Amino acid sequence: MLVHSRKARWAVWTVFLLLFLPLFALPLLVVLGASFATNWSSVLPSGFTTGHYSAATRGEALQALTTSLVTAVAASLLALVAGTWAALAAAALHKRYRKVLDALFVLPVAVPSVVVGLAILVAFSQPPFLLNGTRWIVIAAHAVLVTAFAYQSVSAAIVRLDPAYEQAAASLGARPSYVLWRVRIPLLLPSLTAAAGLCFALSMGELSATMMLYPPDWTPLPVLIYAATDRGALFAGSAIAVVLMAATLLVLLAVSKIRTKASYR
Repeated sequence: MLVHSRKARWAVWTVFLLLFLPLFALPLLVVLGASFATNWSSVLPSGFTTGHYSAATRGEALQALTTSLVTAVAASLLALVAGTWAALAAAALHKRYRKVLDALFVLPVAVPSVVVGLAILVAFSQPPFLLNGTRWIVIAAHAVLVTAFAYQSVSAAIVRLDPAYEQAAASLGARPSYVLWRVRIPLLLPSLTAAAGLCFALSMGELSATMMLYPPDWTPLPVLIYAATDRGALFAGSAIAVVLMAATLLVLLAVSKIRTKASYR
């Protein structure tokens, strides 16, 4: 820590705990408790049951979890490819044009995601790109929403790259394509995996745009959580929310391990 005195460290930890627990940890713990509860007494849930998890891990909920995972993986891959390609292209542009490209990629996250959902619904409801009513329009919406984060992450990593490696490879006669795939991309691999994890997590929790676009046979888990809580099934919705959090964390842990291995290459 940057604080060296013992009293100051205690003060920092106290402030951190006072802010972290009420704002972040406590709401999640309440959701976890509600997922095992049978009723709500006073300010906290009470009773105990695992029946909510039995429903949250089979049938419609399991299908929704699969839908969320497939959507998040597909959207993350699309965002990573598009964001990386754009970041590499932007690095070669003049600063003025690079700012324009930055603004274009940030635009989808600068407006409410429901606006992005409406724009995609209007854009892809007519031939030749008729995606309305299919799973692809949901994947496209998620990809548009998370590409900005992939682009920004890779752009920041490109700025930090040491050009000496590329210059050394080029001086030895390596072609630009070889330098890109064998030198530049491997150096960017830790940032690429971090960007993929961020895109995946954001896609798994996306609701606003999804509500406008999803077809009945492609219902992601956040939509199911919203539907459950909207009809008053708070405890069942909490169990599904915990399943969503657990699945997201497991994938992020796997991505983190891959990123750590890539950092030591």
